Amino acid sequence: MAARWKGVSDTSQQLDEFLNDIKAKYDALENKSQVGIYGGGALAALWLSSAVIGAVNRLPLVPKVLELVGLFYTGWFVYRYLLFKSNKREL
Repeated sequence: MAARWKGVSDTSQQLDEFLNDIKAKYDALENKSQVGIYGGGALAALWLSSAVIGAVNRLPLVPKVLELVGLFYTGWFVYRYLLFKSNKREL
């Protein structure tokens, strides 16, 4: 059981180090408002892309066509790069 809690304390320590690094980098910034603007822009872009994907997903034929395109591309990728030994080195 001690090993179980050791993993939790290691994770907690890593999280503390990560948060301290982020805080140090944020404190070192000269223009802190720019971080907020970029963060807000990233959230707006994420929301917009989610709305566009949701709208495309509601169209009757488009999701199946995109799924088929993805399946063909995956097959091509496997054939082109993963099937033969000489092509694996190219990848």
